[in-house]
This record gives sequence, structure tokens and C-alpha cells, in this order.
Amino acid sequence: MALRSLLTTAERGQVLEIPTGTEDLAAHYTLSEADMSLIRQRRADANRLGFAIQLCLLRHPGIALTDDTEVPTEMIDWVAARLTISAEAWDEYGTRGETRQEHGRELRAYLGMSAFGIAEFRQLVEHVGEVAAQTDKGLVLVEGARDFLRSRKVASPGVGIIERACAQALTRANRRIYAILGDQLSGEHRGRLDGLLLRRTDSSLTEIGWLRQAPLRPNARAMNEHIDRLTAWRALCLPWDAGKLVHRNRLLKLAREGASMTAADLAKFEPGRRYATLFAMSVESMATVTDEVIDLHDRIIGRIIRTARNKQNQNTLASRATVAAMMRLHSKLGDALIAAKENGEDPFAAIDTAIDTAIGWESLAESIAQAKELTRPALEDHLALVSAHFTTLRRYTPAFLAVLDLQAAPAAQDLLAAIKVIRTMNTSGARKVPEDAPTSFIRARWKPLVFAENGTDRGFYEFCALAELKNALRSGDMWVTGSRQFRDFDDYLLAGSDYTLMKSAGELPLATATGGEHYLQDRLALLSERLHQVNTLASRDELPGVLITASGVKITPLETIVPQHAQPLIDQASAMFPRIRITDLLMEVDGWTGFTRHFTNLKSGQPSKDKQLLLTAILADGINLGLTKMSESCTGVTYAQLDRQQASHIRDETYSAALAELVNAQHAHPFGTHWGDGSTSSSDGQRFRAGSHAESTGHVNPKYGAEPGRMIYTHVSDKYSPFHSKLINVGDRDATYVLDGLLYHESDLAIQEHYTDTAGFTDHLFALMHLLGYRFAPRIRNIGDTRLYTPTNNAELSTLAPLIGGTINTQTITAHWDEILRLATSIKTGTVTASLMMRKLGAYPRQNGLATALRELGKLERTLFLLDWLQDPDLRRKVTAGLNKGEARNTLARAVFFNRLGEIRDRSFEQQRYRASGLNLLTAAIVLWNTVYLDRTITTLTQEGNAADPELLRFLSPLGWEHINLTGDYTWPRTNKIKPGKYRPLRRSTKP
Repeated sequence: MALRSLLTTAERGQVLEIPTGTEDLAAHYTLSEADMSLIRQRRADANRLGFAIQLCLLRHPGIALTDDTEVPTEMIDWVAARLTISAEAWDEYGTRGETRQEHGRELRAYLGMSAFGIAEFRQLVEHVGEVAAQTDKGLVLVEGARDFLRSRKVASPGVGIIERACAQALTRANRRIYAILGDQLSGEHRGRLDGLLLRRTDSSLTEIGWLRQAPLRPNARAMNEHIDRLTAWRALCLPWDAGKLVHRNRLLKLAREGASMTAADLAKFEPGRRYATLFAMSVESMATVTDEVIDLHDRIIGRIIRTARNKQNQNTLASRATVAAMMRLHSKLGDALIAAKENGEDPFAAIDTAIDTAIGWESLAESIAQAKELTRPALEDHLALVSAHFTTLRRYTPAFLAVLDLQAAPAAQDLLAAIKVIRTMNTSGARKVPEDAPTSFIRARWKPLVFAENGTDRGFYEFCALAELKNALRSGDMWVTGSRQFRDFDDYLLAGSDYTLMKSAGELPLATATGGEHYLQDRLALLSERLHQVNTLASRDELPGVLITASGVKITPLETIVPQHAQPLIDQASAMFPRIRITDLLMEVDGWTGFTRHFTNLKSGQPSKDKQLLLTAILADGINLGLTKMSESCTGVTYAQLDRQQASHIRDETYSAALAELVNAQHAHPFGTHWGDGSTSSSDGQRFRAGSHAESTGHVNPKYGAEPGRMIYTHVSDKYSPFHSKLINVGDRDATYVLDGLLYHESDLAIQEHYTDTAGFTDHLFALMHLLGYRFAPRIRNIGDTRLYTPTNNAELSTLAPLIGGTINTQTITAHWDEILRLATSIKTGTVTASLMMRKLGAYPRQNGLATALRELGKLERTLFLLDWLQDPDLRRKVTAGLNKGEARNTLARAVFFNRLGEIRDRSFEQQRYRASGLNLLTAAIVLWNTVYLDRTITTLTQEGNAADPELLRFLSPLGWEHINLTGDYTWPRTNKIKPGKYRPLRRSTKP
């Protein structure tokens, strides 16, 4: 049986690629005097040239010359020129195989290299097997094998032989993983896993299909159903810790592979693979269900509090007429008292007279009763109104608290003790809260509700504990065994021993490589210097466009970013774009880049055999049409075909790799230099309403109204390409996800400076951005309300005094400096995602030492930035221009994502992510296509004698879509109509 191919055609060509560029040829193939002396010993020109080329190939890329080695003409010409020999001599070389082999042996001896044989093949398989235990990505394995051979000074054979060794190593690694997991499973465990593939008696679903279902909506019924799923997972009593014996990447890959298959497919696997796959699915699914149960609780508590707040607002509005009548009545009493005092009359007699003649005792009594009603706690604090929902909570909270294995840090031990008390009360049926129940976790706002006149109120005590549990889980003060998102804070970070080794070796991947104390001292010295500098300029009124007074700071708005005289060129260029259907655009862009090759089959690792079917599935995501409607809009395409294509080829990692291909192509295009060099970027969130099935999964943010929604947070380069996107909750602050896009994109962009709006910054982010080597420049709304901080109290900064909010607590930073560096290193090395740590650090009410110290460091970096902002109008203009690019890209995304009223309607979070990724891929393809044709447009205008002012080219944008047909039937040409190297004709140009 033939071994599976690990590489695509393009990847196979790049592994042992022979350079062709002049600079690369010079870098790799410059011959030394000793090399030339050895070469000159050959007698004929052909032998000298062949000998030299063999020498070069052995050095880089480290391959032996064989019959099927294709040596680029550029290399032959370059080497021949160095030897002053005609390149035509190459055709005469190697007519005798013995000559080539003899030269090869002599050169290997000269370079201290050995030939590749059966022993080296076995060593290679053994080495790659260690890498294959961590990843099954073919390119990573083959490149690792190549580097291994180079390190051992072994002449590499052809790519096919290396690929064969890697495939053999991967097969062995897979069998080893199956064996490792299988050894931990008893006969009973295997029987329970087989039971997951059986159909449920009361449903058409299999057991595992039911267990993997997402919750329908945040209510008690859905919560209890999901608790039942978590209970069922735990009832399997599998050796859950066995999952730690296998690398996380491989376990996750096993789980994803199993999730893409039907129960019938899984049942056909040989036993070792079947049980390993089912076990991996169980581990991942139980963690997912655990997190979903906690998220449901979070959303239920949040909805109850939000409903209570709305109810209070409604009551307040409804009582306006009553309050007005009360005010009129009591104003009459007040007038009578004041008149009596002024006239020296008896005030009590005056009150009696006023009540008898103008008010009436009955009206006064009614008014007093109304006043008492309006001043009840329920109308003073909306939290009192949550009592109406205690019955709803009781439907699920006993099971919820019983199913979670909660742990707590010292700061939350009292809350954990309270949870245990509530569990005991639930089990025993007790209604009264014990007198010795923990209460220190109860905040001042809750105390009037929890501590009633007749003792502790059971309902409010329990609700307060549940609300604080939600906060503690978010912050990391409490965690849940078996959870993925709510683990112990320290478990997320790089191991302490590994961090210590990296620091001692000076290998921290941070702006401060050694983590020395002098780094902090240097930053404080710089801050002091900049404060004095800006204070001096402010005192002389020399800050450009900035006025600082005792009442605050005023910054003159910038002029329009796009000047009016650039508009004619913009209109002319857009009018010349060829009209094109979105299907043809995707085919054309794929012809340029081959981005579809990254959508590899989950099992075989090969690209899709039906490129049009793959593009149809991608388009269904990007325009928000869905597979069902797309199958109805495409002739000859069925839902089943699209569903299989999506299950096999479309995943988060394939979308990311394809996006990187498009971004790299646009970044490398010469016309992009008019917009930037690819070193700056911006990010912003775009909200989409959650409708239909997705409505229950959406979150509500009052900023966007009362309708649930989802947010797509996108990073855009200064060349307009959207190089990263992520689906997030609308309630999360944008700053949580800024670092994710900068650290985890797969493109060639080397971002150095990043812009956000006000929602995109926190002090924690300022600190981490600097430590990780990025310049952070947010556009902060109401900048006068954002304080500056100083190293020490300094009376000399009199002009800046209205803006100074205090001093930086340097002692806290110093005390927790190692913890800060360990956190930043963990994020940089990928040990933990930045967004997860940002969410933990910013969660209320966590105020631990690390969070506080990081905030103080952030104040330092934020102050330095604000001082630059006040002094540098070019910085303000640059940030505004960068953010405008992101906002313009959002407009394009809204136009593309037009189906289903622009709503996200998929119930599954996975499908929602695919919608977001497909949308970003489509916008990136449009940006690339527009960039190419903008270049052709300007070139055509120049050839026609209408050359554009080079200064105006930066105002052109590749974000237009008026020329693209996004609607109608989606048909694909059998082949790309545009031949390689050819383009569509432009529309007739007109003079501006």
C-alpha cells in the first residue's frame, strides 16, 4: 500500500528549494579560495562547472546531485560566471554517471559530509518520530527532517525519500499514541466508549451526538440538560489524566478528526484507533461542556440582574406622575411653614389650616403611604428585584453546584466555604442559613438584602454567592477541575523552572531580554525626562494644537484625512475597474496565489480534489448564505457535497493559512507601498446581530441596545489587508483581544506599531504591549480625563498639574517584576493565549499583586504615550488614518455579509467562527484583487498620458465593491478564464 503524501506540490518544491535570486545566490554560493583551488584541479570546463555546482548544492540546500535533480538555469549561469566558463558546459557534465558519483564522494570528504543510506534512513525515522508525537503537519515534519540531516552533515536525498521517512515516522507515532491511550483503558472503559456510538432509545441521535450538542438558550431547562450531559460524561469514569500523556496538539487533532466523522465511520476504525479517538473526543467534549455550563450560569445571572435593572427603570418612569403629585402636596406644606415663620404664627396651627383647606388629611395619608412605597429597597436598588427570579435559579442551582469540582485561591476560600454550606443545605433540605455560615464575601451593596430583620435571607445569600462565584471564576480566584477556560491561574503560565532557565540564559523573548532591574530604572528616567520636556513646552504654549489649562486639555481636531483634490482620481480609478462576479474574483485570486491548497483534508492532508466545490463552501460562509441556501443557488451542487467538503477541509487552521497566503500576496505587491510598509496596523470590533437559532447564544451589550449579538474583532494592516479576525462576545472589552491578532497571525507582516480606539486599551495592555515589543498608540476619547502619572511627587510640573493623577507605585512593580516577566514570556511563547490572560487580569474583583503591578507598569507606559500624543500631531494624524482604514474595511465586510439580513444565525459556535473566518477571507481576496487592478489602472492612465500625482496615490483604497456582483446565482467557470500572467481589460478611462 502506498504511503500517504505529506506535502502539497508547492510545499514539496520549497523544502529543498535551490535559490535563484542574485542576492541569495551570492549569500549561499560564494566560493572561497580553497574551493576554487579544488575546482581548478578538474581538467575540462564541464567537469569544473559540474564539480562546482555539486559543491554548492551540498552546501545549500544540502542535497546530492542525482539524475532527477533539476538545477535552475539562474544557478548554472551564476556559478559559470564565477568560474569564467560557458554555462553551456553544463550540458556535457555527467554523461558518465561514474564521474558524477566520484565527484560526489570527493566533495563529501572535502565538506566532512556522509552519504544517505539505510542507517541514516532509520535514524531519520527515529528523530522525526519524536517530532511527530507533537504535530502531524507534513511541512513541519519534513523541514525538521531536513534540518536534522543538515545538523548531522548528511547529504539529503530527494524530497520523496525524506517524505517517505516522515510518513513512516508519523504512522509509528500514531500507533504509539493509540497504544499509550489504549493501555490506560480497561475492558469496562472500552465498553463505555463503544456505547457512545449507539443510538439513544428516545432520540434519533447517537449517545455521543447528544453529549456533544451545544446548549439551546440560557435558561434553567437548557442548563439542566447540559448538566445532565456533564454528569453523563463523568459517569463514564474514564482515566481522564491519561490525556496528559499525549501532546495537546495530537490529542486535539484526534478529537477534531473524530468530530468530523459519523458514528458509523468511527465504528469501522480498527480498535486501537477507535478507542484512542473516542477517548480524545471524550476529554475535549467534557472540558467543553464544563465551560459551557459555567458560561450558561454566567449568562443567566447576568440576564437576571439586567432584567431587574430594567424593571427598576420602568418603575421609576411609571412613578413620575405620583412623585410630581407628592412634590406639589409637600410644597404646599412647605409654603405654609415658611409663611408661619415669617408672620410669627404657630407652625402647627398653620399646618392644620393648610391640611384642612388645601390638602386634606386623606390626601396627606395617601401621599405618605406612596412615599414609603417609593422608598422601599426594591425601588432604591435594582438588586432587590432579583428575588422574583429565585424560583428560576432553584430549578438548576442545586445540580449546578453539585456537578462542579470547585477549587479556590486563599482570597476566595470564604466564598468556597459558602458554596459548601449551600450544597449541604440543598442536600439536607434545610431552609435556614446556619448562623456560622461564611459572610465575609458579601459586599456592602448586598448586606441590606442578605441580612434581614429576622436573620439571614436564604434567597439573597444564595444569589449573592452565585453572583460572586461568577466573578471569582472569571478572575481566576476560583477554578474548576476539568475545565479548559477556568483552570488554576498558575497552570496557564510557563513552568517556573523553564522561566528561570530562560531568564538566566538571557533568552526571554521580551523587550527586556534579561529582565534586569536597570530596565525599569531606565524607563522611569525616560518618563521623568519626558514629563519635564512636555511641561516646559506647555508652559510656553508650544505644544502643536494643544492647549492645557486649569480645567483640562483641549486638542485641535485634525484636518480631513482625504483631501478634496484627491477625489477626482479616486472616482476615475474606481470607474475603470472591470465588473466581475464574486465567483470569478475568487477563481482569479486563487489562480494568482493558490490559497485553496491550504484547505487540506483532515485525514489525508491533501488539498481538495474539487476546487470549485471548496470555493462554494467558503463563499457560503463569507456571504452568510449557509450551505443549504448555497446548494439551492448553485447548479449541480447538493447540500451533502458541501457538508462533506466543509467537514473535511474547512477548519480554523486552514482558514488561517489561506488568509495568510492572501495577505502575503497583497503585502508583497509593489502598489501596496503607497499605503505603508506593513509595519503598522489597527484593530476594531464589528457587531452583528444574533438571530434565529443563534439568538440564544448571543450576548447583550447596552452600548448596542437590548438585542443579542456577536462581535468580529479584526486586525487590519496599513496596506488594508485584514490579517486576523476572531469571533468574540459583544460584552467583552476590545482590549482583551488586541494581542491575539498581533501574536497569532500567520502572515509575513512584521507589525511594530498598533492602533485602537478607546475600547481597545487598558493599563494591563499598555504594559504587555511594550514588554512584547510593540508600540501601542490608541486614540483615546476624552483624553483630558485620562491621567498622567509621575515617578515621584514633583511640584515643578505646574503646567501639567491638572492632568496628573498621582504617582506610580514602583515598589509594587519591583516586588512582582519576575511574575510580570513570566506572564509576558508565557504569552509570547504561546504557553497561554493573550486574550485569556487579559480576561483573567481584568476581571472584577481580582486585585492580586500581579494584576496591580502590571497596572502600575501600564500607567508608566500610558503616560509616555500620552506625552508623545500631546507633543506630536503627526502621531495623532497617523493613528486617525490607521483607524479609518479599519472602519472602511468594516463597511466592506458589512456589504459582503449581506445574506440573512446580515445576522449570525448558526447555533454552533464552530459554525459562527467559520462565518467570521469566511467573511475575512473574502474581504482579503477583494483587497488583493483591487490592489492588483488599482496598479493596472494607474499604469494605464500613465501610458495614456494622464499620469496621476504620486502624492495622491496613497489616498486610493482597495476596499471598493461597487464593481463586484455579490448577489444572484453563484456559478463557476469550468476553468479560470484568465490565463496565467493575463488580466481582465479595464473599462474605458476618463480624464478627471
